[in-house]
Amino acid sequence: MNKNSENTTLQIHDIDFANGAVLNINKPVGWTSFDVVKKIRNLTRVKKVGHAGTLDPFATGVLIVCTGPATKRINKFVEDKKEYIGEIFLGAETDTYDSTGEIVKQYEGQDFPDISVVEEIINRYKGQIEQVPPMFSALKVKGKRLYKYAREGKTVERKARKIEIFEIELLLYKYPLIKVRIVCSKGTYIRSLAFDIGRDLGTGAHLKNLIRTRVGDFILEDAWDMDEFVNLIHEVELCQ
Repeated sequence: MNKNSENTTLQIHDIDFANGAVLNINKPVGWTSFDVVKKIRNLTRVKKVGHAGTLDPFATGVLIVCTGPATKRINKFVEDKKEYIGEIFLGAETDTYDSTGEIVKQYEGQDFPDISVVEEIINRYKGQIEQVPPMFSALKVKGKRLYKYAREGKTVERKARKIEIFEIELLLYKYPLIKVRIVCSKGTYIRSLAFDIGRDLGTGAHLKNLIRTRVGDFILEDAWDMDEFVNLIHEVELCQ
């Protein structure tokens, strides 16, 4: 369910959360994907609520949330292609591969890569590739989530996983920032992609910002802002 309607309050009123709704939510920065699920569960008073593909807390954008019987469709949405807009910061690597982590390596005295080199390196990632997940991720190794090992200062071996980059486009390059648009398969870590690009460029890098702009047919322009969604739910409750 998108927000595209002249009368959004009426549209909210027409959603049957208990009998199954699919919601296109613009996840706010600082929220976990589960935070969104928990909020919608509390608002709608529907016990069965889930999301179709985790977004990191620092990222924003399309998060598909399903309620009631519609949770059976989650696996289908997980399989859909995802589109992201990401900003990659060159010159420093962090332990999380993104801007929330601690800087673990800085590259000083490096020449700025020419734009032709940046484009060539980025284009190498188009197609089917193998990617090593970051230590700060929810994947399990020996029954324990990787981020728990990482918080203990431990690094464990991670197996590379096959993913596919269907499209990758350089939108902007102004050192130290690279802005890219990526269309990819499930299981792709844009943080790992940023890290690998930095290594290939010889400058190091981490992901500064990330927006998920599309999941399958669900686009960011049609997504509910979380504050708007919450306010409309409360308005409907007051009218009842």
